[in-house]
Amino acid sequence: MKTQTAMRPCTRVYLLLVTLTVVTFAIGHFDLLSGSRALILSLLVLGFALIKGQLIGDFFMGLKGIRGPWRFVILLWLLILGTLITVAFTLAG
Repeated sequence: MKTQTAMRPCTRVYLLLVTLTVVTFAIGHFDLLSGSRALILSLLVLGFALIKGQLIGDFFMGLKGIRGPWRFVILLWLLILGTLITVAFTLAG
């Protein structure tokens, strides 16, 4: 009789990355970025991208277990970039 093993964390993260990518694709493909919800959905897609970047840094670049400034370089870059894009989207809308 086979015993079921738990799914590895990297596999869970990979499935989450694929799911967020499919959701982002669906938002663009079905033209949901037009109309009154465009800004909100655009910021949601941006949020997905930032989350995906952090997950990649933590799990696939091996930064999750690192202490000190190296772990926060990716996070700081994502926060600065996300803030600037958010401000640009908000001012343009």
